[in-house]
Amino acid sequence: MPSSHSQFIWFFVVYFFLFLYLRMHQTNNARCVELLWRHVLSVILLGVAVSVSCSRVYLMYHSWSQVIYGGVAGTIIGVVWFFITQEVLTPLFPKIAAWPISEFFLVRDTSLIPNILWFEYTVTRSEARNRQRKLGTKLQ
Repeated sequence: MPSSHSQFIWFFVVYFFLFLYLRMHQTNNARCVELLWRHVLSVILLGVAVSVSCSRVYLMYHSWSQVIYGGVAGTIIGVVWFFITQEVLTPLFPKIAAWPISEFFLVRDTSLIPNILWFEYTVTRSEARNRQRKLGTKLQ
């Protein structure tokens, strides 16, 4: 009965909204442009969700009631899943990452790092410089 496309896209968009605004941490020295991208991305995602929902009716695959029920179901499931992952699963990440099988598969807990892309970039750059420095001293 409910539109599965509508249900999925609204689940995705609602979960992404909650992740963007509640989970991603702001740095104190963030500039206006760095803060603006969240709002722009949210508007784009909202537009995608509305267009997917409307396309289901326009293509005559579903009625408006089916699309609305799918959107409501996706929204509810998105909110519930976000809070399950944040309140139940996230506190378990450090314990799971310490298991021997997790270490074997190089599973790591990055949940406390506010900007993982910047962290990975700076750590990789620092490691590359250290290796270049060591390689330079070995060649002399």
